[in-house]
Amino acid sequence: MSFFLKDLCLLFKTQSEASPAGMTHVFVYGTLKRGQPNHKVLLGGTHGRAAFQGWGRTAEPYPLVIAGEHNIPHLLNVPGQGHRVVGEIYAVDEQMLRFLDEFEGCPDMYQRTPLPIAVLEWEGTRGAPRETPAADRTVQCFVYSTATFPPEWLHLPYHDNYDSQGQHGLRYNPRENR
Repeated sequence: MSFFLKDLCLLFKTQSEASPAGMTHVFVYGTLKRGQPNHKVLLGGTHGRAAFQGWGRTAEPYPLVIAGEHNIPHLLNVPGQGHRVVGEIYAVDEQMLRFLDEFEGCPDMYQRTPLPIAVLEWEGTRGAPRETPAADRTVQCFVYSTATFPPEWLHLPYHDNYDSQGQHGLRYNPRENR
């Protein structure tokens, strides 16, 4: 693995738009969203703090595909192709960010990338940026995207909003079943 990929997660730790309380914004679009199979890892404080802030969508289109033998959602790092993907914005502390890096297999499976996220609705007060974004504003968030993938993934159907039980019929295989 190259120096760049090994240190990508560490490099961006100091480049996020963090709140005064030292929280960093993370945008989740797949199994970490509310009502999805892995959301539980954001709860309870076991892995650090995560506070729901609101809903957003990528400022640019990206391909969101469901791929692999476990039907995992992947936001392919191909800006300008696909849809503006809908997801949730969380303020997370450093402990949770490190946990998410490990959980998401960063930098091998996913890469943590800073992206502008257009705010659709903002609820957050705890861990909010200095100026709470109104709808139609953007906030810089880390997003776990996939930069290295099989070329055929670009030909899979693109989604704008992931649901593990969605009409796509591709049921996510939870980690505990693998």
